[in-house]
Amino acid sequence: MSMNKNTVLAWATFIMIIVGLGLIALAAFKYREVAGYGFGAVGVGFFAIAWVFNALKGRV
Repeated sequence: MSMNKNTVLAWATFIMIIVGLGLIALAAFKYREVAGYGFGAVGVGFFAIAWVFNALKGRV
């Protein structure tokens, strides 16, 4: 199986969405104090980077 640039970006986007969901879930269910805000912010940041990776598919 040959992986080209678009396939790599698609996998990176998928993995970053999974990690972002995990961090937001940690913020919502495990850390209810101030640390939860940090986990949530980092999770949203992962979504933003995944969105950029998705936008780069076909252009790189």
